[in-house]
Amino acid sequence: MRARTMVSVAVSACVALVACGCGPDKAKEDTDAKPSQSSASERAEKPSAKPSASARTEKPSAEPTGDQPAPRTKEGAIQRYEQYLHALGREDIDTVCEVAGPAAKKAQDQGFGPCTSTYTTVFQMISPAQKKALKTATVDPQRIAVRTPDRIEMPVEAVRSSATFSESDLGSYTLEYLKDDWYITD
Repeated sequence: MRARTMVSVAVSACVALVACGCGPDKAKEDTDAKPSQSSASERAEKPSAKPSASARTEKPSAEPTGDQPAPRTKEGAIQRYEQYLHALGREDIDTVCEVAGPAAKKAQDQGFGPCTSTYTTVFQMISPAQKKALKTATVDPQRIAVRTPDRIEMPVEAVRSSATFSESDLGSYTLEYLKDDWYITD
């Protein structure tokens, strides 16, 4: 039980750190610079040696392409959260810190370290089976709560994967639409 509490604290700290160190301003720079930020159709045509968190051909990408904003929809928020879950499973620190930037900023303001160091610790606390499950995790749209058009809550019960996650080892998150994309803010 104590290990789960530590994981929960570390995850919370990492989320907060991500928000501080990798806020939406940095995310905009990274979006323009990274080839993995291309559209879903381009990813389907050009397979990558390293799978992208949002590389799904069944749905359009939730990531902005060029100067286009991400979809300001429930589906856009779900895709962005799935991008975060997949990155968490792959230990993709750049994507994790980009998506969870605002929450990580809050955590850093509360005394936790920068996003990259916090999530490095979190990665070590996730079991190999959970990491594997996160790489393909999806979100059940029926279980999320749309609070406003710009604020959606993603409870841990909405995560569908081959592993079971609880509040203490994954947690629930709030996504908000900020600067033309969805970000984890709490």
